[in-house]
Amino acid sequence: MTMIFEYFCLTDAGLVRNNNEDAVAYDVQHQMVVLADGMGGYNAGEVASAMAAATVMSEMRRWLSEHARLANQSELRRALQLSLQTANQTIFNAANANPHHAGMGTTVVAAVFQDAQILTGHVGDSRCYRWRQGVLTQLTRDHSLLQEQIDAGLISPELALFATHKNLVTRALGAEEQVAVEMNEYRIEAGDRYLFCSDGLNDMISDEHIKTILERSGTLAQTAQALIDAANDSGGRDNVSVILVRVDSTSARKSLFARVLG
Repeated sequence: MTMIFEYFCLTDAGLVRNNNEDAVAYDVQHQMVVLADGMGGYNAGEVASAMAAATVMSEMRRWLSEHARLANQSELRRALQLSLQTANQTIFNAANANPHHAGMGTTVVAAVFQDAQILTGHVGDSRCYRWRQGVLTQLTRDHSLLQEQIDAGLISPELALFATHKNLVTRALGAEEQVAVEMNEYRIEAGDRYLFCSDGLNDMISDEHIKTILERSGTLAQTAQALIDAANDSGGRDNVSVILVRVDSTSARKSLFARVLG
């Protein structure tokens, strides 16, 4: 059974900010996605997120073109981790070389779909969710002060929804010369939907609202627009970006055609 992947991405400045510091990218051939949410003055957040997306895409395209057929999952994991480390070093060097970019950084979440698995690498609070058979699961764990307080039992997840310090991240690309990248692997199933998003989405609407939108029938473009519209309808206080990936299989497609053709 061969997995089939469909991709769509959309980004929006929101209703409050004049510029958009998010960056999104995907590559159908190499089955990978990158989403970054920049931070820093003088539009430096835009620079950092664009550098992150471009560097990770470039590094992984080169590696996958050369090694994908023969590489095992451990080697793929190392390649994605190194590409994120390279992006971190690139942003860190640029921030130190240009006074206008001093202090810039970006969150990032990247993923590669291969051999019926999804490999994710992330830094900061940009997220990856999986919708499977009516259940929405957050696959990434926020690197944020709020998440650390939840983990320590200082604040409940219910009260965390109303916290005023949601956006204080504890890790970001470019903030320091070295960064700890969190890596995870999960099995893929036909029918899965994967959502990658900046915090401009999940800060504005609940996971339950996100789940409701993902469950509606429609194209990925319609779903992405509905997610961004929902964030803006709830205040749109930040840039909001989404990448959607839908997983199907050749056997599922054949079954659908059989039903249509009778």
